[in-house]
Amino acid sequence: MNPIHVEHVHPAVANLIANIQKVLIGKAGVIELTVTALLANGHVLLEDVPGVGKTMLVRALAKSIGGKFKRIQFTPDLLPTDVTGVSIFNQKSMEFEFREGPLFANVVLADEINRTSPKTQSALLEALEERSVTVDGTTYPLARPFFVMATQNPLEYEGTFPLPEAQLDRFLMQLRMGYPTIEEETKMLGRFSGHNPLDTLEAVVSIEELTQLQEAAAKVRVSEGIKEYIVRLCHKTREHPFVYLGVSPRGALALYRAVQALAFVRGRDYVIPDDVKELVPHVFAHRMIVKPEARLDGATADRILTVILAETRVPVN
Repeated sequence: MNPIHVEHVHPAVANLIANIQKVLIGKAGVIELTVTALLANGHVLLEDVPGVGKTMLVRALAKSIGGKFKRIQFTPDLLPTDVTGVSIFNQKSMEFEFREGPLFANVVLADEINRTSPKTQSALLEALEERSVTVDGTTYPLARPFFVMATQNPLEYEGTFPLPEAQLDRFLMQLRMGYPTIEEETKMLGRFSGHNPLDTLEAVVSIEELTQLQEAAAKVRVSEGIKEYIVRLCHKTREHPFVYLGVSPRGALALYRAVQALAFVRGRDYVIPDDVKELVPHVFAHRMIVKPEARLDGATADRILTVILAETRVPVN
């Protein structure tokens, strides 16, 4: 994916992307979309085979913004309290004290999220949507900004549990890394010989600056034509004969926030139709369920969205 319609990119955004590229080679498109999701106050689900740099991307992002970073390694025996935190009785004070779980951070890596049980997966629902966790009837707010990047292996791999639809709907985007080219992989071997560039990576954006960038991205102008375009695309996923479950209103709002952030990342204070077209597969595909009989005929969410985009009138303003 090559960036288009780049105008006057904010220096902090350019520095953030360039800093992550010191570690990841040949993943400019994925890095740009990850930063877009971060500025849109959303979360990212990275699905790909092991060893292509998913964890490296999250760690590089966390170090680049200088926030608090926590990692959760999801396993079949992980409990919900291992994620959210737990109340422990203090015998000295004779009161229960809450001990925070790893969700209490600015950037959280939910590694191999589909290797844990649905019960533990559900512990993330409140955190992803409401930025809080509730334990023993008490609600605790999470840090701001709060960004979760979850990685998962393809469902064909052994020991995986498919994420429920409600969980998938909480992720702003689903991205895939893909294998590097021969040239990129050769360059990677040279860059990682001797030392890991992640060890020397320094923060280029503070938490305060990041919050300001998020607020600025939310002010990007979206015309009435673009808003109607987004809604029509959503409705077409719900009406398509091959689709059992279409995009929810939350999905429409997610696309709205995402196109604002993408325009901001590319130096514009307004959204264009190309922003919508580019983000639809990343924002909509994981929110759709294709009918089983359609899947047998080779239909996929990505293919259906390609047809919908081609058949939907593009606004002129």
